[in-house]
Amino acid sequence: MKYKNIKEGIFLERQNRFIGFAKIDGHIERVHIPNTGRCKEILRKDARVLLEKSDLKTRKTKYSLVSAYKENILINIDSQAPNKIVEEAIKSGKIFPQYKNSYRREVKFLNSRFDFAFYKEKDLCGFCEVKGVTLEENGLAMFPDAPTLRGKKHLLELIEARKRGLDANVLFLIQFKGADSFKANGERDEAFAKTLKKAKEAGVKIHVYDSKVTFDQVEFSEKIKYEI
Repeated sequence: MKYKNIKEGIFLERQNRFIGFAKIDGHIERVHIPNTGRCKEILRKDARVLLEKSDLKTRKTKYSLVSAYKENILINIDSQAPNKIVEEAIKSGKIFPQYKNSYRREVKFLNSRFDFAFYKEKDLCGFCEVKGVTLEENGLAMFPDAPTLRGKKHLLELIEARKRGLDANVLFLIQFKGADSFKANGERDEAFAKTLKKAKEAGVKIHVYDSKVTFDQVEFSEKIKYEI
């Protein structure tokens, strides 16, 4: 996926989950942060950041902070990006090629709404839930960066989908390049880590891929090894 009107800036501070301040072209701007996660390891004072300028005059902020440098690693933090990137990969046949022409977005199952539903002709045959990964420590990518009851619920309902004979998948998209491996972050959310292990044992397929992140683009890239 490609962004428009990207500007580089310097991150100053985060006001709340949605709003922060950055210096752009020498001016301090109030900016939208499209990620409600902690991101404390990324959004540090004086970090170099990339922001997309909006043309909408009705917006309260001119810019959205979409990526940030953590030392030499450029990390995309846009929580809307992973689904778009994975959809591009499905359409191009890079993943789930059998479903490239037979999927739907945001389909309800039990008490969840999964990111992708797969079909064979008109019959539902599976689901995929996508999770964006931004947390990195010494080459290890981890999810989540904060407790996620919603994430646990998705896994439990993927387990139920598998019990009903459906193709159940969870895809972790690492939103940066340079990770050697991935694991569930049991230190931040032990319940999620345990549920992911149960999901694998129940037949839910786990996929982990990284992304190639550049100045104005994020692309689906390579498969990454994982440990459960």
